[in-house]
Amino acid sequence: MHDPRLTPARADLAAKYLEGKVKAARFVEGEQFEVFEAIAPLRKAPSAEAELMTQALKGERVTIYDRNGEGWAWGQLVDDGYVGWIPDAALMDPAAAPTHRVTALRTLAFPGPSIKLPPADALVMGTKLTVIREDGPFAVTREGWHLPRLHVGALNAMERDFVAIAERFVGTPYLWGGKSSLGIDCSGLVQVALTAAGTGCPRDSDMQQEGLGRELSAAEQKHLQRGDLIFWKGHVAIARDASTIVHANAHHMATVIEPTQAAIARIKAAGSEVLAIKRL
Repeated sequence: MHDPRLTPARADLAAKYLEGKVKAARFVEGEQFEVFEAIAPLRKAPSAEAELMTQALKGERVTIYDRNGEGWAWGQLVDDGYVGWIPDAALMDPAAAPTHRVTALRTLAFPGPSIKLPPADALVMGTKLTVIREDGPFAVTREGWHLPRLHVGALNAMERDFVAIAERFVGTPYLWGGKSSLGIDCSGLVQVALTAAGTGCPRDSDMQQEGLGRELSAAEQKHLQRGDLIFWKGHVAIARDASTIVHANAHHMATVIEPTQAAIARIKAAGSEVLAIKRL
């Protein structure tokens, strides 16, 4: 069985690389585009009212296989392979390869070398940028935007502690499918934090449970370490130390730090047991 979240295939249309692996009326090569909106929704259906599956950030690449002629394009994100519908208006032809990314939770892009100018846009952690030069305290992008150099890092510069990245999101509103400090979900928090630290990470908690780390034995689970991942059905949390976790959750409608055992008991009372604890 192919996971529809990661397989660009429908009865009427599928990606050319899936030919012989799935059934479809026709197969198409697809065309790569770049996301140029700060945050673009990837939805389950071509409608602004459809479920938000995940988000694509400015600078991400997406391979488009279909357009519905009503403002929506169907394709697959290059970074994590997620499939869905994205607004056509959020896409542009790919420009120069990115060189940097936003390392702050959020930053402002100014149209010139002054913080007194009205910002051209607000960008979030993980946004990919092409920096062409430096201008005093600013990094200047190919758009001519001036971003504070303190908020930008080289694409290959990795954070050392992914848990510290997750902790910076404390207080962020919970948003199903979100992956920014404007709104984030449990697996989005794990993905954003691990990506900042240079670890490739799938999008959803079940994929993360399957694909990340090694499962701890019952004895090992009594001695949690910073960075261990605790999985429930449809939920994931990050251990900060032996006794506390950080996670985005709908109970608090926010990213919070709370005692591990209290969270496990609360979630169990709601009907869900811990499925696995993984160590990276």
